Amino acid sequence: MNKHQVLQPAGWPRPGGYAHGIAAEGRQVFIAGQVGWDDSGRLAGDGLAAQVRQALANVVRVLAEAGGRPEQIVRLNWYITSRDEYLAVLPAIGAAYRETIGRHFPAMTVVQVAALVASGTKVEIEATAVV
Repeated sequence: MNKHQVLQPAGWPRPGGYAHGIAAEGRQVFIAGQVGWDDSGRLAGDGLAAQVRQALANVVRVLAEAGGRPEQIVRLNWYITSRDEYLAVLPAIGAAYRETIGRHFPAMTVVQVAALVASGTKVEIEATAVV
């Protein structure tokens, strides 16, 4: 059985959509960066929100191979190609996140990068889980 503890320093404001830190015990699962490709290797769409939805679904599918569930994710690293587009479609990204991951908010980092290796991709998401 694994154990997760959200790390929330006293006096700090609670972050929206992520945790400052997570402490966990159990088997570690490291998931490589997932992009918005479907099962046939095609992008889920041109928009960032559609690609986020698919990338998160891909993370969940890989995690399931280890017997894990979304609530066992302890860290997400997001690499996006446009901060402006990310902020513009944040409500749609939030909806996609809640539909795929639920209301579990691990430690998370979002970084804008100049480009991703896979052509046409706007997001790549890495995950670490403890199952």
